[in-house]
Amino acid sequence: MYKQIAANKRNTVFIILGFIIFITAIGAAFAYFLDDWWVVAWVLIIATIYAVVQYFAASTFAVAMTGAKEIKKKDSPRLYNTVENLAITAGLPMPKVYIIDDAAPNAFATGRDPEHAIVAATTGLLDIMDNKELTAVMAHELSHVKNYDIRVSMITFGLVCVVGFISDLGVRMMLLTHDHDEDDNSPIGIIVVILVSLLAPIAASLAQMAVSREREYLADASAAHLTRYPEGMISALKKLDTHARPMRHQNPATEALFINNPLRKGAINNLFSTHPPIEKRIERLEHGKTKF
Repeated sequence: MYKQIAANKRNTVFIILGFIIFITAIGAAFAYFLDDWWVVAWVLIIATIYAVVQYFAASTFAVAMTGAKEIKKKDSPRLYNTVENLAITAGLPMPKVYIIDDAAPNAFATGRDPEHAIVAATTGLLDIMDNKELTAVMAHELSHVKNYDIRVSMITFGLVCVVGFISDLGVRMMLLTHDHDEDDNSPIGIIVVILVSLLAPIAASLAQMAVSREREYLADASAAHLTRYPEGMISALKKLDTHARPMRHQNPATEALFINNPLRKGAINNLFSTHPPIEKRIERLEHGKTKF
């Protein structure tokens, strides 16, 4: 477990550096199209500033995008006490607790480190889970906190957001320039910008998927270890699978934060899902029961 925490801290640095290089490469494509290589310098500066801001503010953005609201103990004693008891057991600072008013059963954790962590659950999750299952789900989320998965997920969340924004901006720039100066536009430049604008979000999604999938398996196992009751995690996953439904506030950038895929089902969503199939997660827990 300690090796995984150290690896996650190192991965944060690599992801930030990769993010800056990736964005700069997109800037180079735009620079080629506009025939102005100062664009690369500006994109690099902006990407660096964004990476720093993202490190400190991404959790706030994620909470706003999911519609989560912070609660105190009196607002939901059951959820708050569950998180509080697990935090004590895990030796973690008490995270801020949020609730999302949504019938879809789900939960997530975010933040840059355990001292600035946030955990959230939907009203739908609270409705269908018994106390042991709720404990397992929140143990899963606190495992993300303890393993520093939240930091890695937060950075990849920022990557997906900004890549989508820059790709959209690139398409608009291409169309605007093409309309105003059609004769001077290089067909190669147009093709480059189109390819970058289409492929960059896919590449970002694949990176997010690769980062997230193994961490879900690890968090499931860590939750079973923390609660010493793997049946609780298995039962919770089965309910999440049975009662799965898309959430009202949907954004692909926040998908990886949740314990279960919050997006609508579909071939494309399934292909690029940041979550491994629940049956595979249950299978791993069943095989590892004797180790917890």
